[in-house]
Amino acid sequence: MKSKILPADPRACYLAHKAEIDRALHRVVNEGRYILGPEVERFENEFAAYLGARHAIGVGSGTEALHLALRALEVGRGDRVITVSHTAVATVAAIELAGATPLLVDIDPHSYTMDPKALEAALKTTRGAKAVVPVHLYGRPAALPEILSLSRQHGLKVIEDCSQSHGAEIEGRRTGTWGDAAVFSFYPTKNLGALGDAGAIVTNQGTVADRARLLREYGWKERYVSSIQGMNSRLDEIQAAVLRVKLGLLDRENDRRRAVASLYRRRLEGSQFGLPESQPKSTHVFHQYVIRTDRRDELRERLSREGIGTLVHYPVPIHLQPAYRDRIAMGGNGLANTEQACGDILSLPMHPHLSDEDAHRVVAALLG
Repeated sequence: MKSKILPADPRACYLAHKAEIDRALHRVVNEGRYILGPEVERFENEFAAYLGARHAIGVGSGTEALHLALRALEVGRGDRVITVSHTAVATVAAIELAGATPLLVDIDPHSYTMDPKALEAALKTTRGAKAVVPVHLYGRPAALPEILSLSRQHGLKVIEDCSQSHGAEIEGRRTGTWGDAAVFSFYPTKNLGALGDAGAIVTNQGTVADRARLLREYGWKERYVSSIQGMNSRLDEIQAAVLRVKLGLLDRENDRRRAVASLYRRRLEGSQFGLPESQPKSTHVFHQYVIRTDRRDELRERLSREGIGTLVHYPVPIHLQPAYRDRIAMGGNGLANTEQACGDILSLPMHPHLSDEDAHRVVAALLG
């Protein structure tokens, strides 16, 4: 019986480096510091250095990272924050947690990321906008140079959502270092994944970093004395220790993701499926490998019968979900590209421990 091929496999990622991760975990237990200790500080320094940023602040999750980054940039009640509907709901949830109001614009149909033209159209008619949150989706960088230029013209802050773009680059510069701040999720299935929830805020601005550190722990400058209203969103030592191990493997594992993506493209070129397009001057890290087909549901069922798991990221755009429908604003000329994409995208198995044999099996099932 053939083994099942999973869309993502964090267990395989752990087992491949079990000895090194276990040593890191034992080190934490033996040191006896479990919250905001030396492992967190070391990871923050190493992650900032990897990105080429000045500051990284570890927090409890990617959602909390965006929430706190907005507050650190003093974005809140009465402010509009422009982002996309084709993203994890966490992006919009975090904006509302900060007290701000989301405004959704359309995506480019080829990159699935914020369309600068849609942003420009929204900015012409929007009042009260204070920030833009472009999402680097599926491992592909958004059009940051254009988005930054438009945002600067209107005096807006830019916070990059890098939850799916660990290690990706634009013009040789890592995502996460372009805007006023950036946020990362280290959910276990991410390119850089912990063994549970974890996140980080990244910035080159010292005042933003200082405020984020206060916000993540009750606003404490002095223990038990809150200088500002903060919350509890602390990266724990165990997750930081795991992330330190996996950070050293990130570039190699991203290379493997690109190798799997190249195999998929070679085998599927000329087929009926829409394939991810290359992007000049940027480096894709393939958090997901997303194809398009007008027979998606039928195809998913057939692949499932053959033991091949797939996912849809994301089947319902945020503006059409029950919690947000009819109450969330849309800018520009509507969200037609977003709604079309949600109807025909399909994420194939993609992780750094997927073998060539299994990738060929996926392709054979697709073409069969």
